[in-house]
Amino acid sequence: MALHIHEAWILLLVIPGLVTPAAINHEDYPADEGDQTSSNDNLIFDDYRGKGCVDDSGFVYKLGERFFPGHSNCPCVCTEDGPVCDQPECPKIHPKCTKVEHNGCCPECKEVKNFCEYHGKNYKILEEFKPSPCEWCRCEPSNEVHCVVADCAVPECVNPVYEPEQCCPVCKNGPNCFAGTTIIPAGIEVKVDDCNICHCHNGDWWKPAQCSKRECQGKQAL
Repeated sequence: MALHIHEAWILLLVIPGLVTPAAINHEDYPADEGDQTSSNDNLIFDDYRGKGCVDDSGFVYKLGERFFPGHSNCPCVCTEDGPVCDQPECPKIHPKCTKVEHNGCCPECKEVKNFCEYHGKNYKILEEFKPSPCEWCRCEPSNEVHCVVADCAVPECVNPVYEPEQCCPVCKNGPNCFAGTTIIPAGIEVKVDDCNICHCHNGDWWKPAQCSKRECQGKQAL
């Protein structure tokens, strides 16, 4: 037992002399992960709380300085409590907007469509036009077209005609009505055959003529 203790002391005395400080490689003895991370953090990311603000790229801003973080168009102000950034409620862009700019914090409409489109044609705001003889239209400030269609009265004849560029039909031969298949003028009695005399209804030109039988010429001859 005494021999073993003596040999152990000899080994302890010899080993420190053989190992010099230059022979120790610190890479062979890495620090604990927590210590290493803490060391790196102190070197790369300094604590600027109460002193300034750091953006996403690592740039440091002074207290009170105004900056734009990342790709945002909304500004931030560096304070002791950190960046204070504007987050406004941006107004909605007009659906007819044709030119939008994104230079500010909110997108801004620079040009709104100032015309109306109707059946493939463009009309100015408040412009009045007639796409057809029976339509009257106007381009409203809302870029919508409002139209009114003419309501034609019942023609006073059974043979109305449509003239070019006119909405409602016209009675070129005046008021009339049918007596059977014969057209007779209104306002006079017409003998349509040897036994019947007819005339048109007053105001009801679309109704058949009123006829009354008279003594037929053929019976008088007999």
